[in-house]
Amino acid sequence: MTTDAPEQAAPEAGAPSFRIATGRERGYHRAAVDTFLAAARESFESDSGELSAEDVRIASFPLVKGGYAIGDVDAALGRIEDAFAARRREEAIRDGRAEEWVQHARSEAQIILDHLARPRRQRFARAGFLSFGYRVDEVDHVANRIVRFLRDGDALSVEQLRSAAFRMQRHGYREEQVDALLDAAIEVMLAVR
Repeated sequence: MTTDAPEQAAPEAGAPSFRIATGRERGYHRAAVDTFLAAARESFESDSGELSAEDVRIASFPLVKGGYAIGDVDAALGRIEDAFAARRREEAIRDGRAEEWVQHARSEAQIILDHLARPRRQRFARAGFLSFGYRVDEVDHVANRIVRFLRDGDALSVEQLRSAAFRMQRHGYREEQVDALLDAAIEVMLAVR
């Protein structure tokens, strides 16, 4: 008698990969998500290097009615990004480049710390006076958490940074600068996991 766990049934043909957004809620375009995930799977399984953890992190999809639930897709993308990053870290260790890998992560962490050492409310460029950007106080709060993580080892998870969302305000921080720093922080965190 075997004690193997029962096999999970494969999804029916045409069954959606994720929950579907309902009502007035919009979701990610289903075909775009499915195409990207198929490419990510192929790249990971063949280890072709066509996609990287960064490619997964910056993937974006059109929002449509009847699309996949955003939270479900984002969670799956987070797991895929983790897998790509873990593979690259393991390759560096296996190839005897562990010291180089660690040094690169330290260097990137120092660049982030240097940037965030700027005075509060002046850490990023601002949107124009009549334009909207991220709320300064909210971004500064997350920035302080990143500093405490990198400098003092305080608790902060990749998932917390991935899910960071900021309200908008006139003359707020420029979105692209904040997003780039969050991406760099996530990359450092994945490198040292």
